[in-house]
Amino acid sequence: MTVHTPKITGSEGRPVIRQLDEAAINRIAAGEVVERPASAVKELVENALDAGAGRVQIDIADGGKTLIRVTDDGCGMTPDDLPLALTRHATSKIDGSDLLDIRSFGFRGEALPSLGSVGRLTITSRVEGLPGAMITCEGSRLTPVRPAALTRGTVVELRDLFFATPARLKFLRTDRAELQAVTEVIRRLAMAEPQVGFTLRDVTGGESRLLFRADPQSGDLFDALQGRLASVIGRDFTENALRIDAERDGLRLQGYAALPTYSRGSSAQQYLFVNGRPVLDRMLYGALRAAYFDVLSRDRHPAAVLNLIADPQRVDVNVHPAKAEVRFREPDAARSLIITALKSALTGAGHRASSTVGAATLGAFRPVYQMDRPSQKSLSRAFAFQSPQGFAEAPQAPVFPSEERAPASDERLEAHPLGAARAQLHENYIVAQTATGIVIVDQHAAHERLVYERLKRQMHESGIRSQALLIPEVVELSPTDAARLLDAAPALAQIGLSIEAFGGNAVAIRETPAVLGPVNGEALLRDILDELTEAGDSQLVQAKIDAILSRMACHGSVRSGRQMRPEEMNALLREMEATPLSGQCNHGRPTYVELSLHDIERLFGRR
Repeated sequence: MTVHTPKITGSEGRPVIRQLDEAAINRIAAGEVVERPASAVKELVENALDAGAGRVQIDIADGGKTLIRVTDDGCGMTPDDLPLALTRHATSKIDGSDLLDIRSFGFRGEALPSLGSVGRLTITSRVEGLPGAMITCEGSRLTPVRPAALTRGTVVELRDLFFATPARLKFLRTDRAELQAVTEVIRRLAMAEPQVGFTLRDVTGGESRLLFRADPQSGDLFDALQGRLASVIGRDFTENALRIDAERDGLRLQGYAALPTYSRGSSAQQYLFVNGRPVLDRMLYGALRAAYFDVLSRDRHPAAVLNLIADPQRVDVNVHPAKAEVRFREPDAARSLIITALKSALTGAGHRASSTVGAATLGAFRPVYQMDRPSQKSLSRAFAFQSPQGFAEAPQAPVFPSEERAPASDERLEAHPLGAARAQLHENYIVAQTATGIVIVDQHAAHERLVYERLKRQMHESGIRSQALLIPEVVELSPTDAARLLDAAPALAQIGLSIEAFGGNAVAIRETPAVLGPVNGEALLRDILDELTEAGDSQLVQAKIDAILSRMACHGSVRSGRQMRPEEMNALLREMEATPLSGQCNHGRPTYVELSLHDIERLFGRR
């Protein structure tokens, strides 16, 4: 291992404190603000949004290593503003009197001088009614302001990023990877500002290739956001997402959250914002996961786009160099709002399942054989040729005996969302006819969810019983871990796990949830600590209880292979309609598939 020692320059053999020059200060600051081309794009586009831009165009070459150009139609800067904009800690966003009252993306005044210290930066800008001007900064060296032609707004061009710090170039990834990172930054900002138009182009080699485009959306907040999400994420998300608009304790949560049956294999479709600022905050993502943990298995992830709106005085955005993390004055209130709002929306969705389930079912169908259907005239001629009279009039099409008309009660049942049961296939799947198509229900999965919800409701009403340990189990922990566990003790007590301090850094387990039976207390506490450290909260004990209830529900539900009478099948359908979350089983898989008559007719070439 190499040990680096400071350079000794003093006569007494000790390090000498000296003031760094401005260029070195700017390069150090750039190392915090600009990690890669995507960081530079983020800072420049956020400046454009703060300037009131209605459209922003971004041009990239070689993944942003050789060129980043951001053009906006915002308010612009005067010739006198340009040199000041390239001075560190000069900003129009705040006046410095209150660092908590921040209502803009930028506020430190570090981005432009930092970019000018590690690249070749040119800014061209014009305020309406004033002449346009241009300034260049190369390695922290400024050129005089000179006139320039520009209609309105600002054009910031950054060339040869990190030319002044070539060692940083070695840590950049391939052009393709850097371009993907830039695209992701623009996607997030486009979701944060649906009324603004965004265009991202790759101009490598002099050729222009459109990578991303999002036109400005009109309408109210939710209509604009829905239109923007449809173009950025896809219509599958918007068609299967629930509108979220909840307020509590002075905080407001708005956005869209997808149904559990629209879950993803990763967290790639989770976008969280605080006051419109894209953030990557562990506490917020932990709250999102907690809201879905009862309806998704651990290997599935919810999809959501959520904006948490708070008074700027209650949230600190100045805790991370890249502003990716925030700190709440009352983090429990923010977490509680996310969980309760999402759970309420999911419960209100009732038995609804995502439309992608039906689309996947249709995709699984393969026509065995398809032939062109002859016209009615051709059929008449064919019948005529087959008749003994030669070209005589074709016989009438055969008439099959009509089925006995279904009773009126079944007609009324078809008006229900899940319709009227018509058949049972393979002693496991109920086929029901609705007013607009058919529904296929997995009887075991559906009834398992119904029993599970019933057990949870009973436990909620009667409480979770705990069993006192004859001899309390004492667990030795570090001071930090012991304090973290004891802070969570009230929440753990509500689910039957009672702990208390036992002197020093020890924690004593007095009671455990009775439904868990014998447990390894020390292992349980350490698993809870891991979750508290990772996400700021722990759902482990509740998850174990729910897992047991789920197993009980599995054993107490209708088994696959059991023949059901029509009245039993219809009763199951009615209970599904009345039970929240019945559209998915305990692991997040769909309990039923719905096919519209239109889709069925397409399968048979009728449309």
